Amino acid sequence: MVNIHPRRLARKRVLEALFSYQYNKNEPAIIIKQVLSRKPSQKENTDFIGLLFNTVIDNLLWSDKIIKSHLENWEFERVALVDKVLLRMGICEIFFIQDIPPKVSISEMVEIAKIYSTDESPIFINGILDAVYKDYKKRNKD
Repeated sequence: MVNIHPRRLARKRVLEALFSYQYNKNEPAIIIKQVLSRKPSQKENTDFIGLLFNTVIDNLLWSDKIIKSHLENWEFERVALVDKVLLRMGICEIFFIQDIPPKVSISEMVEIAKIYSTDESPIFINGILDAVYKDYKKRNKD
């Protein structure tokens, strides 16, 4: 069996929790508790899972605005939900989780998209997150 990095497994749990949140709108605390209880073996990543999940929830509208600003010839409503969630996660990691290099965040979202989304999604997600990161670098150069 292939050994998957614990942070990748954690990101998959966050994807699961955020996807669930989009559909049932339960309290975020309830959703994250349910997701964590299903995989108790990931205790060492509980803090990271909670941090990323809550960061995305707290910055949902803001990150959607960033996604919309980078879409070319595409409507936000037509972006697959899995792709939206992965883009939100990547954007929040780039802007708010300083101990993860942005290139790692981008790569992780692309790799997860290969598993959970369409064949075109990895290229789409890479393009959007790369553009977001370039803008982030420009803004934070000063």
